[in-house]
Amino acid sequence: MIRDETTRRTFIRDLAIGGGALLALPAGLGACRPTPRAPAESGAWARVPEILARIVPPAFPARDFLITDFGAALREGSDVTEAISEAIRACVDAGGGRVVVPEGLFMTGPVHLRSNVNLHVAEGATLRFTRETSGYLPSVFTRWEGMELMNYSPLVYAFEQENVAVTGGGTLDGNASPEFWWPWKGQTQHGWAEGEPNQIAARDRLQQMVADGVPVAGRAFGEGDYLRPSFIQPYRCTNVLVEGVTIVNSPMWEIHPVLCTNVTVRGVRVETHGPNNDGCNPESCRDVLIEDCYFDTGDDCVALKSGRNADGRRLATPVENVVIQHCTMRDGHGGVVIGSEMSGGARNIFVRDCEMSSPNLERALRIKTNSVRGGFVEHVYMRDVTVGQVSDAVVRINFHYEEGDAGDFDPVVRDIEVRGVTCDRSEYALYLIGYERDPIRDIRLVDCRFDNVAKDSVVEHVVGLHLEGVLVNGEPLA
Repeated sequence: MIRDETTRRTFIRDLAIGGGALLALPAGLGACRPTPRAPAESGAWARVPEILARIVPPAFPARDFLITDFGAALREGSDVTEAISEAIRACVDAGGGRVVVPEGLFMTGPVHLRSNVNLHVAEGATLRFTRETSGYLPSVFTRWEGMELMNYSPLVYAFEQENVAVTGGGTLDGNASPEFWWPWKGQTQHGWAEGEPNQIAARDRLQQMVADGVPVAGRAFGEGDYLRPSFIQPYRCTNVLVEGVTIVNSPMWEIHPVLCTNVTVRGVRVETHGPNNDGCNPESCRDVLIEDCYFDTGDDCVALKSGRNADGRRLATPVENVVIQHCTMRDGHGGVVIGSEMSGGARNIFVRDCEMSSPNLERALRIKTNSVRGGFVEHVYMRDVTVGQVSDAVVRINFHYEEGDAGDFDPVVRDIEVRGVTCDRSEYALYLIGYERDPIRDIRLVDCRFDNVAKDSVVEHVVGLHLEGVLVNGEPLA
């Protein structure tokens, strides 16, 4: 089926020249001419062993520092922030080890990790974070929605450290709810009411500071600005491990390494449904492994980022060499997402052997950008992913996200391969929208099956769409 505004003659002409025609691919039958056949298997996967060989979790000396030995008590209302700080200092002075939160419920303010320290939250332990916002001050150097600033400390934070970890079978509880943190988003579904404060004015002010090139030290935010902190944020760190913990009730993004190298996120369970409650957001990081994790979130399950607009271009540091494997995704805006803060670029992304399904999961693979963001996304490979159901498209690439086509920085999206992916139910199989002057390029789907697809796929301004062995509602997509 061809959209009404495209004549048959124009459609045939555009196919012949490989231009960015507006196409609607019928849900049960292909309507576009395939490009030449792709190789039987992308050679890109040969890079994965080399990437994994570089990703080595940090090791720590066999020394434990129990926070209860430094004054932490289980008394109701007792604050263990200072006890954790003292245990970290002792651990550093001894040459490193584990700072252990034993079984029980402990209340704390922000935890600032240092080199060679593993914060170990033991099985049966819950570390719950305070709602006293003043406890997250003084401001620290952080990144908020892809923009650097001075703001509230993340709940667990490390800045320019080496060999840091958060591990254990216990729970990290951000203590957010429709009564606290979440209403700052300014949305009624998350507890905000008309007339109450929210983040909107501060967000606009920060974006203007970034556009004006204000130095980061001058981007001062905190009390009265309502910009929620991330949960776990190692910043400019090397050798990072987050393993085994359960994360609930996050103020905002959960696991958010920024400008880090050698990051392992393994066996983590994320269950939190607040606004912007992304599960794992590596931003401008290199050599990242995310494996054996469970994500049930209020936003993207895994979102790869590299800075927003002028800040992303200023730092010019892509997120690259990322392997996501053996993960389970439930609720979320997307299973694996790139963007929208991707002005620094994204490349060499590998996703394999994951399982996704929920009526509240919107997409399996999503790339979201626009001409304000700019940046590039290239060399993205997904294979052997089983999708039960998504409420939107299995694969969505959209150049009209948020501000839309309102800038001077056309994004580049190219070399995306989806192989051996199945989905039992979706609204669309594909939803791909580029720009006429700047099409999406080289999209390959091989040996995929999409059943119970409700609507025709949408393909608009795409050059080099290769379909091989793709079934939609049991019919081959030519």
